[in-house]
Amino acid sequence: MTGLPPPSAPLTGFAFAGDTLDRADALRDDADALARLWPEARVLLLEDDGRALAEAEGELFAPAGAALGGGPGASLFLGLKDGVAWFAAHARHHAMQAPSHVDLRRAAASWPPFESGIFAMARALLHWQTSTRFCSACGGAITFKRAGYIAHCTQCGKDHYPRVDPAVIVAVSDGERLLLGRQAAWPPRRYSVLAGFVEPGETLEQTVAREVLEEAQVRVRACRYLGAQPWPFPGALMLGFSAEGEPDPPQVDGELEDARWFTFDEVDAALHGEGGDDAPLLLSPSISIARALIEHWHAAMLARRP
Repeated sequence: MTGLPPPSAPLTGFAFAGDTLDRADALRDDADALARLWPEARVLLLEDDGRALAEAEGELFAPAGAALGGGPGASLFLGLKDGVAWFAAHARHHAMQAPSHVDLRRAAASWPPFESGIFAMARALLHWQTSTRFCSACGGAITFKRAGYIAHCTQCGKDHYPRVDPAVIVAVSDGERLLLGRQAAWPPRRYSVLAGFVEPGETLEQTVAREVLEEAQVRVRACRYLGAQPWPFPGALMLGFSAEGEPDPPQVDGELEDARWFTFDEVDAALHGEGGDDAPLLLSPSISIARALIEHWHAAMLARRP
C-alpha cells in the first residue's frame, strides 16, 4: 500500500500563496511611468525589524503616494492590482506615523491573502536590499536599479539579484504513520514535517531523500511534488512534497531533538485540538505549508478508511 496521497488532492490553506498582483516587470525600467502612478499608489512602510506600519486594530496601513509626497525615489515597486500601483519602502525614509505595527506572522493569520502576500514580498525584498550593501565580487558600493530589483556595483559593474533559497519540506509516510520531528527551540510537544535546503548539484527529489535520511535515518522510496510557499523569514521558497518511506525506526543526531512516527489517530486528535495546550502533540501553525502537508496526509488517510 503506497503512503503517497492521490495526485489529484490539492495542497491548500497556507499563507503567502493566494491572490497576488501583476508584477508589471516592464514598468521597472520606466521611471516616468512609475512617477505618474505614484500619487494614487499604495505604499507599504516597513520598519528595520520587518514589521509593517498598521492601523490601530492591526489592519493594513498603506498611505497613498500623494500623502507621502515626492515621487517613488528609492521605493521598491511591487506591481499593479486593479490598475493601482503598490510600492514598499523603509519607514525611516518617510515622516509618516501609524497607530500600530504588525509582524508578518500575525498579518498572515489575520489579513486577507492579497495583503499578507504583498507584505511577505515587501519584507523579503527589503531585507535583501538591507543585507546587500557591498558587491560580493569586489567589495564596491551598491546602488539599486530597476525599481529596486537589481543591486548594481558602482565599481566593477556586476549586477546582483534578489536571493531566494529553495528548500524542500516533506510529509513522509510508511503507509500508515506520519514521520514528524522537532527542534529543541520549539515549544514543548511541537512536532512538524521534515525540511532542508537544496544543495548544489541536487535535484529536489535527491534533496528529499538526503534530508530525511540525515535528519531521521529513514529511507525514502518515492516522493511527489505538491506545491510551494514563499517563506520570507528571510527569503526561502518551501517546496512541498509527500514521500513514501521505509518503516525505519527514526534516529536523530543533533539536527533534530526528536523524530517519531505518529499514527493517524494521534495526528487526528492534534488537528482537532484535543487536549488544548496540554495535548501530547502540537502541530505547525496554520499559516505554514508544513501544516498543509500534515492536513493533506490526514485527508488522504481519512479517504482510505472504511
